[in-house]
Amino acid sequence: KPFMIITEYMENGALDKFLREKEGEFGIIQLVGMLRGIAAGMKYLANMNYVHRDLAARNILVNSNLVCKVSDFGLSRVLEDDPEATYTTSGGKIPIRWTAPEAISYRKFTSASDVWSYGIVMWEVMSYGERPYWELSNHEVMKAINEGFRLPAPLDCPSAIYQLMMQCWQQERSRRPKFADIVSILDKLIRAPESLKALADFDPR
Repeated sequence: KPFMIITEYMENGALDKFLREKEGEFGIIQLVGMLRGIAAGMKYLANMNYVHRDLAARNILVNSNLVCKVSDFGLSRVLEDDPEATYTTSGGKIPIRWTAPEAISYRKFTSASDVWSYGIVMWEVMSYGERPYWELSNHEVMKAINEGFRLPAPLDCPSAIYQLMMQCWQQERSRRPKFADIVSILDKLIRAPESLKALADFDPR
């Protein structure tokens, strides 16, 4: 049996760690460009009828040109040692903070549940790698989400980007945008940088 694979070398490693190390160093167009690259990768997976199930900044790799590519090669093993990071069911462990409500409650993993996770990745990027929901326990996160709570906009987050996050976090999965829609929206924002100047209200935690 084969015991290794060859993958593209991504100089900057995992996106979450990279962002924490480079906090405040990127312009908004660079950050949105990262989001666009991730969305394009997920659009491809969705078109191939593939559901990722564990989309998170820790599973995105970054090269020297800030190109972000979706991966899932065991970079999240650290979760296995963190009792707060996952929710165990008979079907395995679920990364609660990144997972759509219907996937947690009913194991309904779809491209729409990946879109929810993508919204969390957007929040991670715009907050430079903050932990989603901060110190809340998994149980508290699940309760808050089901009661309608959504993560507030990060500092200096454009209103248009936060609005897209909120669309990704629609409780009803059929109301969430498709990845093709997300790529199109981000392309329009990148082509019209002035549309990114209006900032969402910041709620310090």
